[in-house]
Amino acid sequence: MELSLESAFSLKDKRQIVKSIIERLKARYNASIAEVDLNDTWKNAVIGVSCISNDAKHIDSMLNNIVNFVENDGRAVLFNYNTEKIYID
Repeated sequence: MELSLESAFSLKDKRQIVKSIIERLKARYNASIAEVDLNDTWKNAVIGVSCISNDAKHIDSMLNNIVNFVENDGRAVLFNYNTEKIYID
């Protein structure tokens, strides 16, 4: 997920916002989540999310809920996201 952080005026501000969002997502959705790019840019962030399940519908629902949570959080603007599913037989 690519985020814009207009309320961040320093790297410290950005890290507080991103860390809070990540921790809230982890607690609520039990997914693996980390900031994966643009670590030294204070107005933007890229967050990666990983979920594992044997039910594709569950993963779709979980990812949709995570995206909705970030969109409605208000501290960051989600301006782009991509999903990729890997199936293993």
